[in-house]
Amino acid sequence: MSVQSAAADVDVDLRQLFASLGRNWLRIVVVTLVVTGLAFAFAWLATPYYKATAKLEIGPRESVYTRPTSTANDDKAVTDEGAVATEVQIIGSPDILKKVATDLDLEKLPEFDETLRMSALGRMLVLVGLKSDPFDIPAEERVLNAMHEKLNVYAVEKTRIIAVEFSSKDPQLAKKVADAIAQAYLGAKQDTKKDTNTAATGFLGPEITDLQNRVKEAEAKVAAFRSQSDLLMGGNNAVLATQQLSEQSSELSRVRANRAAAEATADSVRRALQNGGTLDSVPEVMSSDLIQRLLERQVELRANIADLSTTLLDNHPRIRALRSQLADLNGQIRNEGQKILRGLATQAQTAKAREDQLVKEVDQLKEASARAGQQQVQLDALQRDANAQRQQLESYMTNYREASSRVDRKYLPVDANLLSKAQVPTEPYFPKVGPITGAAAAASLLLMAIATLLGELFSGRAMRPAPGARIEHIEQVPMPAARIEPTVADARDKDGTFALYEAPVAGPSIAEAELPKPAESEPAEVHAVAETPAEPIDQAPEPEPAPEPRQSLLGEIDVDKAAEKLISSGTARAIFVSPEGDEAAASAVLVAREVSDAGLRVLLLDLTASGAASRPMLDSNLFPGITNLLASEAQFSDVIHPDLYSDAHVIPVGTADPVRAMRAADRLPIIMQSLTTAYDLVVVECGPADAQGIGRLVGDGTEVLLSMLEADDQVTQAAVKLIENGYPNLTLVTPIGHEPPGTPVPGRRSAA
Repeated sequence: MSVQSAAADVDVDLRQLFASLGRNWLRIVVVTLVVTGLAFAFAWLATPYYKATAKLEIGPRESVYTRPTSTANDDKAVTDEGAVATEVQIIGSPDILKKVATDLDLEKLPEFDETLRMSALGRMLVLVGLKSDPFDIPAEERVLNAMHEKLNVYAVEKTRIIAVEFSSKDPQLAKKVADAIAQAYLGAKQDTKKDTNTAATGFLGPEITDLQNRVKEAEAKVAAFRSQSDLLMGGNNAVLATQQLSEQSSELSRVRANRAAAEATADSVRRALQNGGTLDSVPEVMSSDLIQRLLERQVELRANIADLSTTLLDNHPRIRALRSQLADLNGQIRNEGQKILRGLATQAQTAKAREDQLVKEVDQLKEASARAGQQQVQLDALQRDANAQRQQLESYMTNYREASSRVDRKYLPVDANLLSKAQVPTEPYFPKVGPITGAAAAASLLLMAIATLLGELFSGRAMRPAPGARIEHIEQVPMPAARIEPTVADARDKDGTFALYEAPVAGPSIAEAELPKPAESEPAEVHAVAETPAEPIDQAPEPEPAPEPRQSLLGEIDVDKAAEKLISSGTARAIFVSPEGDEAAASAVLVAREVSDAGLRVLLLDLTASGAASRPMLDSNLFPGITNLLASEAQFSDVIHPDLYSDAHVIPVGTADPVRAMRAADRLPIIMQSLTTAYDLVVVECGPADAQGIGRLVGDGTEVLLSMLEADDQVTQAAVKLIENGYPNLTLVTPIGHEPPGTPVPGRRSAA
């Protein structure tokens, strides 16, 4: 016997389902009214509770004129969220509540101590053991527990204000307790500050006396060491030996420079005299007045000789006399140069002697400065110790004076202020008759409606056969005929006696009724076809002949098989190389669409120069794409676009400058990793690229495919190069012969 699942053959009849609300409206209304009446009675008869609120502001109350010196520049209050939360816990602490309970005699009120007026029901629950005996708890703890239940302390959000709420049956008592808790908190803070100042004065007094003695001893050690060591202070607070060393070093540098200059000048004069050159280029020679006059006379004689040479011969007596005078004059100039040379040599020797003397003095001063430095280190250590102790003494004395003055004058401002006192509440916060009654009515109405709908749904009355459901025939099992017992009629005959009825003849049973039965050898599929009226044979369209499969030349596969291979292998990246140009890029587009139609998340990345892969998917080249992403002109959300003809996504070439984008080509591996994480498959169309060009795109789970249109030498060479350069599992794909699906995607234009 075969039975089909009922869940696949029936639907929910919403009209029948919601019609059950109308059929059961009376029950829904009655239950709603009953629940609403009970809620109204509870809210009307419940004991009202009143709530009073006092508010405290947490913040420094110190005046700018009385603020301690150490916090003179600290105008910002140190009251962060953690500090406010700490104060909230302090306000609700048992010490403050005990003080308030004692001041207001709360232990005498039955509201805070149930032992003063325990009801008969409460005593019965205690005897049965369903409730703890309040007499076992100390009276003080019973009062504190009751106060904790009625107290609510919280910080107002994004403020430094703390609200103290207290609820009670008596509105006056609620106000008194809220104000008393706020005042007790302020008093506790002031007592804490007073105790802190008293403890500070008690600690600082002996410490100041001890520090004064230690400061005297430290300063005495500094004075004694200074007198014992020969540390004389010069200008700029420096040791005299160090200052003299600096001055002598400067003088030594100057003397060495003068000696070097004199020696250089003497060398230049000596070379000029030895080589027979002129002395006009030597500044020291030219600075001599005698040489200047001799040079002037030399120029004059040369001028006369030049004038007379125009009219007289070289052996003329006058020419010869003038030349003799010129030779004597040159000899005088050279003699004067020799004198200047000897003077410069003497000057250099004097500077050398002065230099030697200064070197000895500098060496002596170095030793003295080193000794003074060591002594100065010891003196500085003693001085630092003395200064540190004096600063600590001054700080202690300042704090001691401030603390003692506050204790004496009783000026102890706390870091809190009573912002507003509690007001006597006029309306109870519980119970609210209107909201409670309305909420009960709405909840009961909703629950009854849900219960009615669920009952109708589970009963099966709201079910109907699903459209197009097929009910298979069930093989009927013949049942044996039931035996009919004679029955006695409860009626009287004419004579008033009981008459025995005749037993009726048993008829055929329901199981023996003739039902259409399928043939034993006929399958269910044939049965279903038989139930549908067949069209006439002469009207049936002739089937189109199936296209002949394309013969593979280089082992290439079609688009469908390529998509199946990528899906079955779980490939994360599919790199398409199209050596034949833009026309072969159709393989990447078709494979991406096929994989997307299979239910995977697919993205196509167009890396061609012309946008051949993304243009047929977007019908435009004006969208931002990968170049904009590489040039940092757009983000991922700006460059990812939906395919107009499938559920795939596409990143086009883009509109940015390609030269600028390729400067950031090193970011391609990061971009590919991000896309692989977000999508099940990333299809990359690289155009006519080589193995080196696709190196940045290859990663884990990568499949390299070569798109081809014709099996020519260009395709063969490209495939061989890819295989030789590390891609032996290369797959050849051709878009020729691929038939797009006949039914276009709803809401999209056809890609055909």
